[in-house]
Amino acid sequence: MKEMNICGINKNWVLPEAQENNVKKFLPRPLSRVNGWSPPLHSFQAISWITYLAMSIVTFGIFIPFLPYSWKYAANIVMGGVFIFHLIVHLIAITIDPADTNVRLKKDYTQPVPAFDRSKHTHVIQNQYCHLCEVTASKKAKHCSACNKCVSGFDHHCKWLNNCVGRRNYWFFFWSVASAAVGILGVMIILCYICIQYFVNPDELRTDPLYKEIISENTWLLFLSLWPVPVKTPIVLSIAVMALLLAIASFVMLGHLLIFHLYLITKNMSTFDYLMKTRFKKNLHPAEEKELPLQKKGDLPQVCLSLRAMLMEGLRPMCGGKE
Repeated sequence: MKEMNICGINKNWVLPEAQENNVKKFLPRPLSRVNGWSPPLHSFQAISWITYLAMSIVTFGIFIPFLPYSWKYAANIVMGGVFIFHLIVHLIAITIDPADTNVRLKKDYTQPVPAFDRSKHTHVIQNQYCHLCEVTASKKAKHCSACNKCVSGFDHHCKWLNNCVGRRNYWFFFWSVASAAVGILGVMIILCYICIQYFVNPDELRTDPLYKEIISENTWLLFLSLWPVPVKTPIVLSIAVMALLLAIASFVMLGHLLIFHLYLITKNMSTFDYLMKTRFKKNLHPAEEKELPLQKKGDLPQVCLSLRAMLMEGLRPMCGGKE
């Protein structure tokens, strides 16, 4: 991946979030975070786990038992494999410390990070040296304000993992997203089949031997694999509709994220590179774009200074590695 260097702008330079008259000190979090289990935990992290548990319960406890006898084993094996794989890579992506090698070798996570003084240094990272971590960082490293440490091969800070995504855990993050999308797609297919069969031939959903003891066609058994719970049709349909709506919403978000990262991989870019490039284009007005080719060679340094100031101004809200 090539370094983006526009008129001398080093993309490793990350500006602090707060500044006043270019001299105000930036006060980061007192302690650096090790990984996604470090406090403070994020609400998105809880939402992801609740969704995973809910989908696991309704898929394996309610809907797969409705499938024909010969399909149940295949569905349990395939969906079980996808759900377990997602759980493993998701846990690894959360647990890995994505910090730069020099940071992990030197940093004491129990000690506060030095405050950044803009009166002494213009940028957090200059010439690959981080003034907060007090180490020489790699070329692709960025200092994340959320984790308060330099992250090797920084891509973005993921609120769903409550952890930074960098070189050390990027592929675990990617496969976590991909497996989640595949799992949700499988749930949607199962739900669609059950809904269609309910209106076409409901007897196909009552092939389990325990249904021989059920006289009423308005009674269904949930959690057949463990302990059968008899419920009425409206309850089953309500659960199916809520699960399908949740699955659709999750699949739209996961699908969008998966396609976006597939695009980044093909372009050999990181999320940070993409955001910085997009923000630069937005701040470069059409009128200024037309004037640039007309500049003389002697005026090039001034043009570079203008572009640099414009880019730095536009990057202030996103600096620090926030998503």
